Amino acid sequence: MPRFCTLLAGIAAAAASIALAGAAFTQDSRAQDRRAGEGRPVELELLLALDASSSVDDGEFALQRYGLAQAFREPAVLAAIEATDGGIAVALAQWSSGGRQAIAVGWTAVSTAQEAGRLADSLVQMPRVFAGGDTSLRGIINFAARQFHDNGFAGQRQVIDVSGDGGAIENPAAMPGPARDAAVALGIVINGLAILNDVPDLDRYFRRNVIGGPGAFVVTADSYRDYARAIASKLIQEIGARPVVQFAPPPANSPLAAAR
Repeated sequence: MPRFCTLLAGIAAAAASIALAGAAFTQDSRAQDRRAGEGRPVELELLLALDASSSVDDGEFALQRYGLAQAFREPAVLAAIEATDGGIAVALAQWSSGGRQAIAVGWTAVSTAQEAGRLADSLVQMPRVFAGGDTSLRGIINFAARQFHDNGFAGQRQVIDVSGDGGAIENPAAMPGPARDAAVALGIVINGLAILNDVPDLDRYFRRNVIGGPGAFVVTADSYRDYARAIASKLIQEIGARPVVQFAPPPANSPLAAAR
């Protein structure tokens, strides 16, 4: 009888092991099916958000558009893309007031210099969707966070890259902090490019109210003419996941002091 009980215990243990292995296999298969259904694997899904509010005239908007196109032809940016695991996916949104956001260049796979060149061509040809409106950073963050759903790609990282020359310094209800926090809770990183032509310490505002997530950072451009350099530097950091936070204390008479 003891030997029989031992045999039964062994059979039960073996059955339990088989059941556990089967469950693990089923779980793993389901996970693989989910990943396969999510879209093309890439290392990074990057949503570029371009300021098209009334503070940006047509010449300044053109400098953003051509600066981005130039950046995707820069050898250092191309090297960063080609060093990724599976390339990147890029889309571009234009934004101004709350409720005025639109995708101007749809999600595009970029893993080679040729694909980057085609994206650059699309950026050069891109029309301006909005020709005015307020600066709603909260609106663009909410909009951008929704664009990663069912976009045809499965990225290891999801990043929103917001460029702008102003913040919600007079309307506390429009502050972007809650939108940022909601996006970060979804695993999205938000980086900022602060254009300092109107507000000299805008980078401080971006750091406190706009960027968020692991390794989030701010890059500055002294003016729109400096945008091409700044966005190329920013893309290299974002694609290569090498964050550098640029930070400087604000002047005592800063108009953003109350917003902090």
